[in-house]
Amino acid sequence: MPIRNRAIVRKAIHSRIRRKVRGSTARPRLAIYRSTNHIYAQIIDDERGQTVASASSTEKDLRGSTGGNIEAAKRIGRTIAERAQAAGVKQVVFDRGGYLYHGRIKALTDAAREAGLNPEETRAAEAEAAAAAAEAEATPLKGEGKPAKGEGKPAKGEGKPAKGEGKPAKDEAKAAKGEDKAAKKKTPAAGEEKPVKAAAPAAADEAKPAEDAATPAPTEATPAAANEAGAEEE
Repeated sequence: MPIRNRAIVRKAIHSRIRRKVRGSTARPRLAIYRSTNHIYAQIIDDERGQTVASASSTEKDLRGSTGGNIEAAKRIGRTIAERAQAAGVKQVVFDRGGYLYHGRIKALTDAAREAGLNPEETRAAEAEAAAAAAEAEATPLKGEGKPAKGEGKPAKGEGKPAKGEGKPAKDEAKAAKGEDKAAKKKTPAAGEEKPVKAAAPAAADEAKPAEDAATPAPTEATPAAANEAGAEEE
């Protein structure tokens, strides 16, 4: 059965963190503890077993209206950073005490960094933020640089002829059909070409009398031949 007691779970997490995080003289440990109404911070040198500096919302000057909100955590963070620097400490390791890194815990840590603790981390965070901002400016937003929907395309029906445009009107089409029919009537029909072909027999008839005139008629030559034959018999 899983353990549901929050205090026991927090202590287990804190024990796991403490196995990895240890403060030294050069870089002591910033330990945080919070309760419902107050928040506490200590800078501890684990090698010598000494507390270098401390601050809490129970102090008269840092109490304010309450110590259980974000503003109180920021006050404690700024105060612990000033007292650590006064003691010659600028670099610390962070011990969140088994709490989640959000809310008052995050506010205290951020305020301590802004006040001067771990300046290298602060500069690195600022550089990352600047790089992210530059990248965001360089990359266009979604849909930016693209033509709007329908932009660059002709409107519906644009570029197309209107209904009936480019086509001859109904009356014009009928007139054109009538002209075609009249042109067909004017062309010579197949029967009109036959008289031209029949002219050839007429020429043949004209040639026949000429031939008959050139050849002597048999009826004229026959009596003469008969008279000559009778004379010879006599």
